[in-house]
Amino acid sequence: MLVNVSKTVVETSNGQQKSLGDYANNVLLIVNVASRCGNTPQYAGLQNLQKKYKNRGFFVLGFPCNDFAGQEPGSIDEIKDFCALKYGADFEIFNKVHAKGATTEPYTTLNKAEPAGDVSWNFAKFLIGKDGNVMARFEPGILPESEELITAIEVALDS
Repeated sequence: MLVNVSKTVVETSNGQQKSLGDYANNVLLIVNVASRCGNTPQYAGLQNLQKKYKNRGFFVLGFPCNDFAGQEPGSIDEIKDFCALKYGADFEIFNKVHAKGATTEPYTTLNKAEPAGDVSWNFAKFLIGKDGNVMARFEPGILPESEELITAIEVALDS
């Protein structure tokens, strides 16, 4: 099933509504993040991707999620401070979401992407093409520096 996020509205960290369509003609990597997870060091790799490809129209969008073993208990300000201070992360961090069960956007839409179903854990990644379509879904164990993910990002940027 083709899943497009262009009409998906999410909530920014300051409570404003923002359409993912605002990122049209750019490539996005949407990630459900958590500060107290074994995968938390992936913040550094995500920041490296943002830095490496930003000038080519690539953006990492982080969506904090406390659905998995309570590994993101902090407030949005605590989360943003942690990301910036510990990992130098300056990519956009949105308000907390639910990625499984009674989901909230963008996961109500993203979880329809193949293989459809709820996100399995923190740091699942969805690659969104310039047209707003989900191009790929990566499980949490796929690291930001993995060849598989980097190749997919470069293909998306070149298309």
